[in-house]
Amino acid sequence: MLRENEIAAAIVDVAYKIHRSLGPGLLESSYEAVMIYELQKRGFAVSAQVPVPIVYESVRLDTGFRADLIVEDSVIVEIKSLDKIAPVHKKQLMTYLRLSGKRLGLLINFGEELIKNGINRVVNGLHDEKA
Repeated sequence: MLRENEIAAAIVDVAYKIHRSLGPGLLESSYEAVMIYELQKRGFAVSAQVPVPIVYESVRLDTGFRADLIVEDSVIVEIKSLDKIAPVHKKQLMTYLRLSGKRLGLLINFGEELIKNGINRVVNGLHDEKA
């Protein structure tokens, strides 16, 4: 079974490939569809628009959030297509990680001119071991 960092490395590779091919400026849903296709082509299990409930005061509320992608039931990928990522986007991803019990998330902004500037890694208790 692949570790989160190995999965993340493949996701980043796919993001570079997609950005190189399509460039910035498309809708988030377009990048999401192509990410799913590319990751599945590489043999990864990918779930899209996954509802994650909120548990508040021991009550489960199914009106939580939807993760754009969850890869190998392990890494959350949030896709944006904006001029700039706001600090709140990273905070949201951290909240998603905590609520879902996942340890690693990638916030990928395809709106950046250079995709390397649009990839943000957010960790929730994951030791930064190298893959």
